[in-house]
Amino acid sequence: MLVLLFSQDSNFTKHTNLPDLPACFQLSVLPWAPCIFLWLTSPFYILYLKMNNRGYIMMSILNRIKTVLGLILWIVCWTDLFSSFHEMSQNQFKPPVYFVTPLVLGMTMLLATFLIQYERLKGVQSSGVLFIFWTISVLFAIVPFRSKIMNASQAEVSVWNDRLRFTTFYIYFGLTLLQLILSCFNEKPPHFSSVVTDPNVCPETTAGFISKMTFWWFTSMAIKGYKSPLENKDLWSLNKQDSSELVVPNLLNEWEMEKSKAQSEQSVKEQAEFRKAGPGTEPNHVSVSPEEEEVLLSKRKEARQPSFLRALLRAFGPYFLIGSAFKLLQDLITFVNPQLLRMLINFTKQSQAPLWWGYSLAFLMFGASLLQTLILHQHFQYCFVTGMRLRTGIIGAIYRKSLVITNEAKRSSTVGEVVNLMSVDAQRFMDLTTFLNMLWSAPLQIVLALFFLWQNLGASVLAGVAVMVLLIPFNAFIAMKTRTYQVEQMKYKDERIKQMNEILNGIKVLKLYAWETSFQEKILQIRQKELNVLRKTAYLSALSTMAWISAPFLVALTTFAVFVTVREENVLDAEKAFVSLSLFNILRFPLNMLPQVISSIVQASVSLKRIQDFLSHDELDPESVDRRNNTSEYAVSVVNGKFSWAKQDQAILDNINVMVPQGSLLAVVGHVGCGKTSLVCALLGEMEKLEGQISIRGSVAYVPQQAWIQNATVRDNILFGRPYVEQKYRCVLEACALTPDLEVLPGGDQTEIGEKGINLSGGQRQRVSLARALYSEADVYLLDDPLSAVDAHVAKHIFDNVIGPEGALKGKTRILVTHGISFLPQVDNILVMVDGRVSEMGSYQDLLKQNGAFAEFLRNYSLEDIIEDDEIIDLLLDEEEEEFPDDALSNHTDMVDNEPVVNEARRQFMRQMSIMSNDPENPKKMSRRRRCSERKHPESPTEKKELKVEKLIQAETTETGRVKLKVYWEYAKAVGPLLSLFICFLYGCQSATSIGANFWLSEWTNDALQNGTQHRASTRVGVYAALGLSQGALVLLTCVLWRVYSMLKAARATHLHMLHAVLRAPQAFFEATPSGRILNRFSKDVDTIDSVIPDSIDIWMRTFWSTVNVLIACSALTPEFLVVTVPLMLLYCCVQRFYVATSRQLKRLESVSRSPIYSHFSETITGTSVIRAYGRNTAFVLLSDMKVDENQKSYYPGIVSNRWLGVRIEFIGNCIVLFAALFAVIGKEKLSPGLVGLSVSYALQVTMSLNWMVRMTSDLESNIVAVERVKEYSETVTEAPWIVKDKQPPPDWPPKGNVEFIDYSVRYREGLDLVLRNISLEVKGGEKIGIVGRTGAGKSSMTLCLFRLLEAADGEIVIDEVKISEIGLHDLRSKLTIIPQEPVLFSGTLRMNLDPFEKYSDEEVWKVLELSHLKKFVSNQASKLELECSEGGENLSVGQRQLVCLARALLRKTRILVLDEATAAVDLETDNLIQSTIRTQFEDCTVFTIAHRLNTIMDYTRVLVLDKGKIAEFDTPANLLAQKGIFYGMAKDAGLV
Repeated sequence: MLVLLFSQDSNFTKHTNLPDLPACFQLSVLPWAPCIFLWLTSPFYILYLKMNNRGYIMMSILNRIKTVLGLILWIVCWTDLFSSFHEMSQNQFKPPVYFVTPLVLGMTMLLATFLIQYERLKGVQSSGVLFIFWTISVLFAIVPFRSKIMNASQAEVSVWNDRLRFTTFYIYFGLTLLQLILSCFNEKPPHFSSVVTDPNVCPETTAGFISKMTFWWFTSMAIKGYKSPLENKDLWSLNKQDSSELVVPNLLNEWEMEKSKAQSEQSVKEQAEFRKAGPGTEPNHVSVSPEEEEVLLSKRKEARQPSFLRALLRAFGPYFLIGSAFKLLQDLITFVNPQLLRMLINFTKQSQAPLWWGYSLAFLMFGASLLQTLILHQHFQYCFVTGMRLRTGIIGAIYRKSLVITNEAKRSSTVGEVVNLMSVDAQRFMDLTTFLNMLWSAPLQIVLALFFLWQNLGASVLAGVAVMVLLIPFNAFIAMKTRTYQVEQMKYKDERIKQMNEILNGIKVLKLYAWETSFQEKILQIRQKELNVLRKTAYLSALSTMAWISAPFLVALTTFAVFVTVREENVLDAEKAFVSLSLFNILRFPLNMLPQVISSIVQASVSLKRIQDFLSHDELDPESVDRRNNTSEYAVSVVNGKFSWAKQDQAILDNINVMVPQGSLLAVVGHVGCGKTSLVCALLGEMEKLEGQISIRGSVAYVPQQAWIQNATVRDNILFGRPYVEQKYRCVLEACALTPDLEVLPGGDQTEIGEKGINLSGGQRQRVSLARALYSEADVYLLDDPLSAVDAHVAKHIFDNVIGPEGALKGKTRILVTHGISFLPQVDNILVMVDGRVSEMGSYQDLLKQNGAFAEFLRNYSLEDIIEDDEIIDLLLDEEEEEFPDDALSNHTDMVDNEPVVNEARRQFMRQMSIMSNDPENPKKMSRRRRCSERKHPESPTEKKELKVEKLIQAETTETGRVKLKVYWEYAKAVGPLLSLFICFLYGCQSATSIGANFWLSEWTNDALQNGTQHRASTRVGVYAALGLSQGALVLLTCVLWRVYSMLKAARATHLHMLHAVLRAPQAFFEATPSGRILNRFSKDVDTIDSVIPDSIDIWMRTFWSTVNVLIACSALTPEFLVVTVPLMLLYCCVQRFYVATSRQLKRLESVSRSPIYSHFSETITGTSVIRAYGRNTAFVLLSDMKVDENQKSYYPGIVSNRWLGVRIEFIGNCIVLFAALFAVIGKEKLSPGLVGLSVSYALQVTMSLNWMVRMTSDLESNIVAVERVKEYSETVTEAPWIVKDKQPPPDWPPKGNVEFIDYSVRYREGLDLVLRNISLEVKGGEKIGIVGRTGAGKSSMTLCLFRLLEAADGEIVIDEVKISEIGLHDLRSKLTIIPQEPVLFSGTLRMNLDPFEKYSDEEVWKVLELSHLKKFVSNQASKLELECSEGGENLSVGQRQLVCLARALLRKTRILVLDEATAAVDLETDNLIQSTIRTQFEDCTVFTIAHRLNTIMDYTRVLVLDKGKIAEFDTPANLLAQKGIFYGMAKDAGLV
């Protein structure tokens, strides 16, 4: 009917200057359309509301008005209906439309009124469905509105007869318009919603429908971010439905269901399998042996693993599908514009077409683009929010799992791997969700585009498609190669960072030995390899960029060329050419996206498998330890226990029977590795229980052997989630001997402890851990060797005040693992472990009488065994060092930890043998009396320094606000200013050729108008091809010049400057800057300069020029366009400024809040046993959730800011389309169809480029900061020059080795007190000088001054008539030798560690190895001198490392040797070896020894006693003993007099 109507009335509708629609159409289709929409959507809508109830809203005036209007509308519609019936009764017959339409309308108005009320009850503040309904109603009522007035003005009597309907229609129109206006306003928030309670609620929750569609609600933050940099307090709370507390349980429930489903399927299958194998089921059944049956079952078991993917789909799928629906709509609307463009070009061809048709086409294009924008961004919003929830869910699930996995599972995934699951793999999922819809959307777009192209150009399209298909393998090949190069580049980068890390850890040694240049070379070699790979990648990316930019052109070229050459009568006119071009442009995106999406799906599936494997690990059995309060008198009992670390391992503990009475103290002793710690773990339920039973009465507190400290304040570490009680807390601190330590710490108990307790010494960490246990007031205490890490006197204090029979814990049940023999007589019972079994148990006296393993254990702890014990100590030390990386604060030997973590057993035993040599440098071995006397003056320099150092590590500066132009200029300088300009010019040329090609195309299409045939086809094709290909060539040239040459030049220069500056920085710089921060500059920032910035600049230049192109083209064709350009560009700049400022700061906040998630996580993993023992799982889960939410709180506005920007920028783009079309309609007489096609199809592309340009501006601003950060470190203050040309000392200097200090003073840093005050002394060549003194007396400082690691504040040091302050540092340092306190080795060969510059022959090296007692060890190794030392020399024991340092010294053999004696590292035997070697080999050298054991320096020429930075005594040892001064006191303490 409609088609008929239209064909009859086409003159009436289109070809007239007063168009109108037929009456029948106006009465039926127009009013029905909105009704059909509402009736179709309302069932789904009502269902949705039913499921999502937000609480009800009180009846408001707005709501009442809406309802009343709805009812009036219903009455108005039915008035029409009744008047029709009335007329019928008057025998005036009307067509059925007059009955149906009012009936339908009335019913729909009732439905709308019902929805208004239903929404109020369900808490909907603003209704999208009704808004759309009222909008359609008003739009469709405009046509009758106009035609009724037109008809009335023509005064046709018939209309006036129908006055009632005339009136009701205008009432109806007015009311629907009013409803539309009212539906733009919001209701109040529902009762009891978070909006009312939350002070910083996200405005999205209360935003109206329009505000949500255009993201208007975000504007307030954009403005705030523009006015001043955003801070954490400005961020809105996270929406409830995105928060961890809803998302994670939802995902976990689905996962649990999935697991139980898999298990139930499993059991069903197994039963079936078993039945099948039952006897006599089939006549020809072959019997199955039990083994085979087992194999069958195991196969079945593998068959079905629970699928994490299904759980994800069920948890997040429905929400994601809404986004997919939007995507489908958007895909369909995309193809509307090329059709409208065809109509517009047609319109310009027809001279007699009415103008209103052109205008309506222009506005239709604008409407379609606008709708597409809104829908696309809704789709993105849904996708991104799904991605965000996915990440929250996955991180939550992994965190919860990591708290309960078995030790066996822990072994299979390292901490790093699990942190990667959280960061990398969860991130991959998040990235995938944004593009996942492309999987079905890309093929759909391709099919649609090809369909329309086929309609347009016929079979010639296949030529173009062939080109596209051929480009796919080309791109795939490039992608593959790029991937392999990336892997290679990562390998070099990791190597470079590892090397850099070693340099930073051993920087002090490098400086002392003057080895910087050798190591700088090593780094630069690796860097060169890295840059070579980057160069290859750059060539590839140049090719792929060329392919990506030339592809649409090549496709168009082949298609058009084939089209015109196939048949004579094929004419390429504007309509065909430009509609095809716009369709090719649509095709370009899905074709490029598809391979990317597929590769990211592959990556995500790998991630999925890894996450699924982790989540399927076995969990600890919470029932393995019986915690019920049974009423036996034993607090802890183990009966026939057999335990292993993993189910299939052999048992570590076997046949364990232990009964610990309530309130007793049980000591567990035994040799290293006999299973003491395992026993404690078994009691905690950390081990696999193979048989037997354990029961523990009441709560447990646990002190692990290696203290686990959180990155929180000391107080938080001790309270561990319990309420603070002043009195109790003070007692705990006293008992654990922490009060004096807290006086020293800068913030007292509010001092923030670094990661892994880095700014506490080992002993302090252990005591904090003990205090935590004491404060928790548990019933049973499991103490795993807590006394090993503390000094003897502190250990005694703790035993007396905490653990022992009179301590704070008396009356509690305590199990103490210990090596301290002295405490054993005071315990109730002793349990002796031998090889994982309980060998005997009883009181001290009983066990001595039995004369069994225990008595032997006591006897064995005699001196002969100390050596053997030392090996164990070395081992322990190695482990300790792995656990606790070097603290950035304690680089100065002077600040050596008060209690380094060292196995104390041996030393305690030696104390009992009372042959303890004195060690005044280290309070560890100081008598208690002295410790107390020191406490009276805590202001000794060391502590002061600690205080300062604590504040010295400043927070890293983050730039806020706009990036200064200077930074861009810095980068341009690194590239070369002229070159930069030339590259910009080349980008411009690229654009010019592309404009040229398109103008030529429009000329070519005009041929068709003039004569209807193509007589110059070959010329046209030839020139078009030439222009297009020259664009491709220019792209390639620009890319090669930019990527391969300029960018690598900048990358090389920036890295080189920074490396050079960092290696030249003074020692103080490394103490004030954590190595992690320097490494970050060398890894992340350098990487940004290497690969991220070039990409950003490249894309920015492109989008910038293509935007300029569009504006130039449109303005050239229709100069009026310039009038519009100015306000649009102003609007654009305005939006961009708002966006960039806000989004940059949001990115910063997001990255700042991201690292705490991972650091908290890795901290948790290392402390799971402690967390479980104290039963703090839930608290930690909440803490982790809070950190994730905190991070998402800044991530979410970041996503929305992109949507906000997109909608606004695309609106500007849509305006450009509108004006381009409007001006084309206005200038229809002047313009050829080709030019109209050109300007509008250009305008259609502009939205994309505008959008990208803002994004890239923002990215570039975020990333160019890397240049600034690298530059900051390239300009660090350097130390004195390495070589001073005119002051170089003679090659054989120093000939004698005389050293003279003249009135010498020094301080560590500007503004600190002097460490040495007015030291004057003279040392003759060949003298042996021992330096002694208390901690902080300035002993180590003296040696640092000789090497000028500390520069003089006053006075001079003269060595053999040369003032050392005048010569270059390398000249000085290479002529002195030091054997430092901590032996530092670098990864590389042993040979490299001894002689990095390869100055010496192999014979010389072997000689020194023999002298340093390493020859036997080295010659036993397969690779001899090429023995690879691992990072930090981990594969050598500490003693061996010390010997390697001795070998270094012997190899350099300089006139002056400084010995900073190692305390804990070397056992007595090795120490004697070192001393004897030094006596023989350095006989004629001047030796300075900082002595810790006085017996080593008793035969020295003279001894220097320092006290508070001044010389207290200086004479021969004999004279000093006779003087009975400080030295005599020390010797007496050491038992030497």
